[in-house]
Amino acid sequence: MDKNKKKKNISKPLSRFRSWIQAGATLLTNIHLPNFFKGGIYQGNGKAVCVPGLNCYSCPAASGACPIGAFQSVVGSSKFKFSYYITGFLILLGVLLGRFICGFLCPFGWFQDLLHKIPTKKLSTKKLKPLTYLKYAVLLLSVIILPAFAVNDLGMGDPFFCKYICPQGVLEGAIPLSIVNEGIRSALGALFTRKLIILIAVVVLSVLFYRPFCKWICPLGAFYGLMNKVSLFGIKVDGHKCVSC
Repeated sequence: MDKNKKKKNISKPLSRFRSWIQAGATLLTNIHLPNFFKGGIYQGNGKAVCVPGLNCYSCPAASGACPIGAFQSVVGSSKFKFSYYITGFLILLGVLLGRFICGFLCPFGWFQDLLHKIPTKKLSTKKLKPLTYLKYAVLLLSVIILPAFAVNDLGMGDPFFCKYICPQGVLEGAIPLSIVNEGIRSALGALFTRKLIILIAVVVLSVLFYRPFCKWICPLGAFYGLMNKVSLFGIKVDGHKCVSC
């Protein structure tokens, strides 16, 4: 049995339970639910381990660290072994699972899926295909180059993607924390407003387009996409049956 046949046989039964798998993965990634009512962030030993999908470290219920945020924090200095750990972690997941993580294990991907199920007119992304290359630019510039070279005396760079772009941080972190914690609510400023606008734009676009953030912006998806050709999981498109939906 060839590799593509194996992929098809494995993927078909999984796709039937995709929504349940996504819900379970989101719950495991954010298992400390009582923290949503306490207005605090879980800071136990689990935060030393990265989760596979895009899930904000600042989410009160987050059980682990976001791989993109963790990588950005220490990519600029060889003093931190954590950068080697997270790089190896991402490569391992990419080789084993590839974009399977985006489709089945990422909380923000599931969030977009739910939004797209809202009954309204849907738009095709076929003519917007060049935008898919944007996420690779985001990965290179905001996740690797800027955090690596714009560093402080400790060799730690600003997490540019998390700080200035990522809408997941607002959805999972800033909004729930500010609702419960008055101190955080009073500290919100222009940066929060700009990222809230990005989140609102992603929400609106997700209703109209299928997974716009994943397709056009997400650097984690870009990295896993690079690994997808050698991953154990994948999708084989039958060109004769494809209707370009």
